[in-house]
Amino acid sequence: MSRIGKRPIPLPKNVTVALDGQQVTVKGPKGQLSRVFPPEVNVAQEGESIVVKRRDDSRPAKERHGLCRTLLANMVEGVSQGFTKKLEIQGVGYRAQLQGKTLVLSTGYSHPVEIVPPEGITLEIEDNQGKKVQQGTIVLVSGIDKELVGNTSARIRAVRPPEPYKGKGIRYMGEFVRRKVGKTGKK
Repeated sequence: MSRIGKRPIPLPKNVTVALDGQQVTVKGPKGQLSRVFPPEVNVAQEGESIVVKRRDDSRPAKERHGLCRTLLANMVEGVSQGFTKKLEIQGVGYRAQLQGKTLVLSTGYSHPVEIVPPEGITLEIEDNQGKKVQQGTIVLVSGIDKELVGNTSARIRAVRPPEPYKGKGIRYMGEFVRRKVGKTGKK
């Protein structure tokens, strides 16, 4: 039995779950998420919690048991609290600004890079003191879908990943970048 898959998912008071065959819809104060689960697992509501069980002991059912439980737990957490990722921009002259909903990054290229967030994702910019501003060095990516928040954060980071010599680039808040020693001149 999967250690992750057998744990029940507690439901907060303000979250409701609708089960329609393999389609599960979770509604909460932040919004609504829906997902179709594979036929190898069953999703059932037992009191104030949701339980994910596998239909048999086949290998695909075992593989998907813990995954489906985690996906469902992320849906419940997303509609009740939401998810946020912070990205930090380091480098002289590197900055981000918002124009409407579009994020415009100036990261040393000959042109600014524009990123339009997908539906359900909000982008905000903070300065180093944590105040919301129009232009700054910390980008907040938030939404209710954990997968979409992570993908959008990765797309922003991929514009200019941190380089190992000077550490310039876009990194996740708290990400460690291993530094390398540069070349030394002949003496």
